[in-house]
Amino acid sequence: MAQPAAARKPVILVLGDSLSAEYGLKRGEGWVPLLEKRLAQQKVDATVVNASISGDTSSGGRARFAALLAQHKPSHVVLELGANDALRGLPLTDTEANLLQITQSAQAAGAKVLIVGIQVPPNYGGDYTRRFEAVFAKVASTTKSALVPFLLKGVADAPNAMSLFQADRIHPTAAAQPQLLDNVWPELRKLLAAK
Repeated sequence: MAQPAAARKPVILVLGDSLSAEYGLKRGEGWVPLLEKRLAQQKVDATVVNASISGDTSSGGRARFAALLAQHKPSHVVLELGANDALRGLPLTDTEANLLQITQSAQAAGAKVLIVGIQVPPNYGGDYTRRFEAVFAKVASTTKSALVPFLLKGVADAPNAMSLFQADRIHPTAAAQPQLLDNVWPELRKLLAAK
């Protein structure tokens, strides 16, 4: 017989792209491995599954998600997808529909969801930039999910921002990863504490 969710050890599934998959970093330097360390330091007994793939889009995540749900049975899902949709110029309606489907599937399986937003550079144009940013808030509001508005807050908008990015100017350096974790942690901690 399955244990009730409250009695089970939390399983945090991170479904993301290169920003969560340690692109260009040594293993263990990314914000997701740092999350594992923080959970241990805070005496939170939880398993972290990093199912992030560099280059993944929201549709790629949606296609993979049912199998991940079945395999890992997460209690919490951190959804960090959408940046590659913008880089490829995919329709915002598709991104929104994919994030909505992933979130609703997770919730139907009993998982709490934390949506992690991203912003695109201003060279995409003001209208697109605003509409893209709004997608994450809209999905969070529609599904009553937790939201981190901007994963790269304190990095992309820091006075020394260029020094916090790898040579491609897209992926944060190892030095920036603790800030990414600090952006995610307050909302995730609340979800972990909620019964």
